[in-house]
Amino acid sequence: MTIAVTAATGHLGAEIVRKLIAMPEAGPVIGLARTPKKAEGLGIEIRPGDYTRPDDLKASLAGVYTVLLVSGMDAPENRIGQHRNVIEAARAAGVKKIVYTSIQGPEAGTRFSPVVQSNRQTEADIRASGLDWSIGRNGIYIEPDIEYIESYRAAGEIANCAGAGKCGYTTRSELAHAYARLLTRADHDGRTVDLNGRPITQAELAVHMNDTFGTALRYRELTAEEFAEDRARELGLFLGGVIAGIYEGIQRGDYDRPGDYEAVAGRPHLSWEDYFAILKG
Repeated sequence: MTIAVTAATGHLGAEIVRKLIAMPEAGPVIGLARTPKKAEGLGIEIRPGDYTRPDDLKASLAGVYTVLLVSGMDAPENRIGQHRNVIEAARAAGVKKIVYTSIQGPEAGTRFSPVVQSNRQTEADIRASGLDWSIGRNGIYIEPDIEYIESYRAAGEIANCAGAGKCGYTTRSELAHAYARLLTRADHDGRTVDLNGRPITQAELAVHMNDTFGTALRYRELTAEEFAEDRARELGLFLGGVIAGIYEGIQRGDYDRPGDYEAVAGRPHLSWEDYFAILKG
């Protein structure tokens, strides 16, 4: 039964493709990409997958049994319609099951909430589609913190508005393993699951970073307004607001949850001690 992975050129989509290829039970895997040439290195068939081109999507999903819909990166007001294009194309093409990579987060009260609301609407659209479905709500990626290490090192600190709140981080590799299971098994069909590792504070994150990278970082709490202004200077108003909103949610406890990772993945989420030990080498 053929599985199609959308956004196959993205970090998460490409990692899910690699996990599926390594699973004998997965069957044929194809990738959908807005720019197919960029996905040629994956070693699988690549078809057009621009979320704004419904006719291309319908043709690309022909013969597909299960499709993974990776949440788009456009502004919230655009995502809902784009995701609906994929859902309707799947229905028209005879796809039987859709798996969606949604997000955890507060549905109201933070700068991130509009993004969360758009994901919740797509979740509702999928449940109403008539297809079999599974929905994963991703925890916050830890990789951006790792990629930001030189900026942290230069500042001597991790500064944001999370306070003492705990965040159930995850990694793209761990998520990919869980989604490969959701795509190839039916035991979580009709369920919405939280996919994250053990929640940790920013102070704990700083300790792990110091041990791994030989830094001497401390954690400094900012107000939400201070952090939003700081992120906007570097990333622009929209993305800066999104990042600040995520950390507002951490401070509120919106990401402090045990999650369903082990039940979905068939094994525990990689511990942060083990994750950072791998980075340390």
